[in-house]
Amino acid sequence: MTITGEDARHISKVMRSKPGDQFIVSDGASRDALVKIVSLEPETVSAEILEMLEQKGEPWIKVTLVQSLPKGDKMETVIQKCTEIGADGFLPFISERTVVQYDGKKEEKRIARWRKIAKEAAEQSHRSVVPAVETPISWKELLRRLDTYDLVCICYEKEDGGGLRDVLRPMVEATPRENKCRVAVVVGPEGGFSEREIQEAEEAGAVSTSLGRRILRTETAGMAALTCIMYESGEMGGM
Repeated sequence: MTITGEDARHISKVMRSKPGDQFIVSDGASRDALVKIVSLEPETVSAEILEMLEQKGEPWIKVTLVQSLPKGDKMETVIQKCTEIGADGFLPFISERTVVQYDGKKEEKRIARWRKIAKEAAEQSHRSVVPAVETPISWKELLRRLDTYDLVCICYEKEDGGGLRDVLRPMVEATPRENKCRVAVVVGPEGGFSEREIQEAEEAGAVSTSLGRRILRTETAGMAALTCIMYESGEMGGM
């Protein structure tokens, strides 16, 4: 096999690898392999596949973090940390109280950077899959896509009913591990969701859930929710 581009430069210049060294490679989607370096050049690394490996770093529950675009570079932190925790993908969206003025033509570079961050975080945490980072969509488009998930939890600070654990546990207990559940966690912007948005989301099939009595920042809520889901699904020593 041949490795080129930035990955090849990292292997040869940063890791200072040499012929005979072994390491694990992944196609970022479904396959891992143990390989041995045959030869190195600054832009190309040739390697021999020694063994195909069993995937161990991927959660059986597939969680997409649906995040209203936050201000500044908060999205970078969200993508990095949630990739490490186990997110399967990221879907940014524009909501009623989103502060960021999204310009699709100017955002291409930022989206490319987000995807690079996801790739690097996946490598660091020994993931087999690089989470997909989608192009931001509108609130109306998001509502149309909610029925593609098995469960949609929309985090709402005014929810005084069921918490995330109450919503998640019945599904986890009823689903065999070999079945890949698709869960979406929807997090609002700095100003939160409007009551109208919560109503529209519930009508589209989402479940309004609480993350506790404390008010979390938008960049914290997704990490907290994802961690709870990973624990309750047994991915962090839970059930």
